[in-house]
Amino acid sequence: MGARGGGGGGPPPRPLVYHYFPGKQSLYEAALRRAADELAARFVEPPQGPLGARLLRVMGRFFDFVDDHGPGFAALMRGGPAVGSSTTNAMIDEVRQAAYVQILAHLQVEKPSARLELVVRSWVSLAESTALIWLDGRRVPRAELELQLVHDFGALAAVSAAYDADMAEILVGILADEPADGPFGELVARLVALVPAASAEAPAAPSVPDQRLR
Repeated sequence: MGARGGGGGGPPPRPLVYHYFPGKQSLYEAALRRAADELAARFVEPPQGPLGARLLRVMGRFFDFVDDHGPGFAALMRGGPAVGSSTTNAMIDEVRQAAYVQILAHLQVEKPSARLELVVRSWVSLAESTALIWLDGRRVPRAELELQLVHDFGALAAVSAAYDADMAEILVGILADEPADGPFGELVARLVALVPAASAEAPAAPSVPDQRLR
């Protein structure tokens, strides 16, 4: 065993490396696989407490990964030298799907409607693109960005709820469990503060034509 181990814990002999990873492409894809698995795990969160707080913890772990492994995250999401590789694309899709499934689990929805799927997948894509942009200079404080992304989820859900009764029911359930000092409660307070008092006298918003709801 000692002779085969290459000196007790050292790197394996080169022929053994190339036996398991024949070529640089396989080595690169193996590294991306580890990154993909770790990133997907960051979206796992116990289903206790208000949704806003849960999403904020998820975003904290997500940005921990982005902050600590910036080049690896960018390579995974942009494909790096393996761009266009079916293996790499499949790994990226797995991360996105894992995040999607986790969010649905938090919402306690097994069979999402088309609008809910659009909201969740759009938000996952937004978190990904936001992180990639943030890495280019880190010009927005990270904690603010994490909270903003949680607010973005609430905003996407609210806009969809304006068009769809099922989404409205989901949104009402989310807000019912949200404390005033929680992320979604803070979003509501920020939005209310932006509306002038005179807006209470403004005419009601026109109804949306039926054809736009189809």
